[in-house]
Amino acid sequence: MQTENGAFERLSMQVIGEVRKVIVGKDETLLWTLAALLAGGHILLEDIPGMGKTTMAVTFSKVLGLSCNRMQFTPDVLPSDVTGYTMPDAATGKMLYQPGAVLCNLFLADELNRATSRTQSALLEAMEEGQVTVDGVCHPIPKPFMVIATQNPTGAAGTQLLPDSQMDRFSVRMQLGYPKPADEVNMVLNRQGKNPLETVEQVLTRQQLLDMQRMTEETYVDKQVVEYIVRLISETRNHRSLLRGASPRATLSVTAMAKAAARLKGRDYVVPKDVMEVFIRTVEHRLLLTAQAEGNGETGRTILSEILRTVTAPKLG
Repeated sequence: MQTENGAFERLSMQVIGEVRKVIVGKDETLLWTLAALLAGGHILLEDIPGMGKTTMAVTFSKVLGLSCNRMQFTPDVLPSDVTGYTMPDAATGKMLYQPGAVLCNLFLADELNRATSRTQSALLEAMEEGQVTVDGVCHPIPKPFMVIATQNPTGAAGTQLLPDSQMDRFSVRMQLGYPKPADEVNMVLNRQGKNPLETVEQVLTRQQLLDMQRMTEETYVDKQVVEYIVRLISETRNHRSLLRGASPRATLSVTAMAKAAARLKGRDYVVPKDVMEVFIRTVEHRLLLTAQAEGNGETGRTILSEILRTVTAPKLG
């Protein structure tokens, strides 16, 4: 088992090392992106245009050896563009399924919140069940499957809010943020006379990624740790500043992300610190604050930080 853990950690660091060739100075974001992928989750990247969100997603697909489809979401994109459609075959007269863009391993939904609500909702079944249903027929999406969606901040021109049901299906929401000056200098220098994306090499095969996802899922979680996660989630449902707390799906996401965090540290079991590290980034985007809380300057992050301070973590023997 220790050998497996060592190989898991080594391959993970190789993946991060390759992506780092393109995305400079964002090691923490890269690590949590990989954790979400290992947990079998979906990722929402929220930031202003030009921060490297799309580049990061494309780089991960290349390093992980995944088939990747990218769709630029605009108001005229139709649900059938995402899920596919059926049309009659001229030779046989039978209805043939034409796969949509989501039929791939890694689907990059660029500027998702510029599309209509109907088109945004076309992703729901794919994200939850790994399949799409077209004209009453289910079509499985190849495994592994993950969505990396980018969105511009709410209020930017041409954007609208993602449905709550869709926000809840993203394991984590992250931001890249502006690079430090030194990192920005290196970014420019790395692009002199070459595209760093062309130097990136594939580290994993699809089967290796599936094996690592299986190992992540099999990571041991003690009952006390599960009860700790449930207590944290329950506090969001009773908090004075929240109109809506986290769903049971959030409980599962926190558990899965804690497992991935443990594996990336070379352990095959989860400790409370793993839960603490993933809790805010896994739950924050699922909350709905009261108007009074927003008026007082509270945020999901400050509320969840308070919950982490007040809920006692178990001491494992």
